[in-house]
Amino acid sequence: MVDFTPEGGIYTHISGTDLIKHTDGEYYILEDNLRCPSGVSYVLSNRMALKKSLFELFNKLKAKTIYQYPEHLLEILKTVKPANTEAPNVVVVTPGMYNSAYFEHSFLAQKMGVSLVEGRDLYVEKDFVFMKTIRGPQRVDVIYRRVDDEFIDPLCFRKDSMLGVPGLMNAYRAGNVTLANAPGTGVADDKAVYNYVPDIIKYYLNEEPILNNVRTYRCEREDDMKYVLENIDKLVVKPVDESGGYGITIGTTLTREQIEEVKVRIKDTPRKYIAQPIMSLSVHPTFIDDTKEFEPRHIDLRTFSLMGKNTEYILKGGLTRVALKRGNLIVNSSQGGGSKDTWVLD
Repeated sequence: MVDFTPEGGIYTHISGTDLIKHTDGEYYILEDNLRCPSGVSYVLSNRMALKKSLFELFNKLKAKTIYQYPEHLLEILKTVKPANTEAPNVVVVTPGMYNSAYFEHSFLAQKMGVSLVEGRDLYVEKDFVFMKTIRGPQRVDVIYRRVDDEFIDPLCFRKDSMLGVPGLMNAYRAGNVTLANAPGTGVADDKAVYNYVPDIIKYYLNEEPILNNVRTYRCEREDDMKYVLENIDKLVVKPVDESGGYGITIGTTLTREQIEEVKVRIKDTPRKYIAQPIMSLSVHPTFIDDTKEFEPRHIDLRTFSLMGKNTEYILKGGLTRVALKRGNLIVNSSQGGGSKDTWVLD
């Protein structure tokens, strides 16, 4: 990405921002998801299911519609087409059917009316990307990628990757194809960089952040690490480069032996870890299959926003993620969490 600016100057075309409400009544940004944020297909699917069950309630309350998201996503992607293209061909690239988010990849491709492809369906020739079809090769202009950076091009990144397209980065740097989101956007959702976002807002926009960050201790700083090591039993410790809730430890749930293990990991690679106070996520009545009753469960809210060339779109809804295990604070679906439909009233 050095000496290269993506089409329209847009790096992050799709972003997912996680919000929580604490016991103090304030809303906080928990984290930013800027690599390949997922979950919007569940937003749309939840609404479809609930509207069939509660259609009279929707009519009375006038909840804002969310069904145009795929249409807006396609339009956003088309605005960042390569400069030498009139009618861009857009595709969604997936790692394949065994990926945990494959439902979303296929769902969005179907709703946008574009091809869903794997890396092996594409090839690069003379710095242009082509898709193999039964009618011969078709040029590809915009790729909505759901493959992580390190796997997208074995000539540039991981040489053992079977998921990417050899030569894709050369075609990208030549301006012949657009990738959404741009490679490297993971820098901005690194959980240590998160700590700087309020300062970034003040510096570049000359504005005060509207929402608060959660107090964050960066273990690479000597004073912060000292505090974290002395208070692990009261903190959430997170690796900066993981997603899906993996690698997170919550101090109140750890044994003495586990606390010592976490301390060793932090001391070995302090830059890899941050720590935050244990935030009391708000709860919501949730129907539990085992008990056949409604019980309180912790939730957060993931909002989705799109940015293209001279255009943007904010989804008038979001993905309320719910921890289905009693007392659990990790709401990620990969950790057994569920989701709820979320209404924005007109």
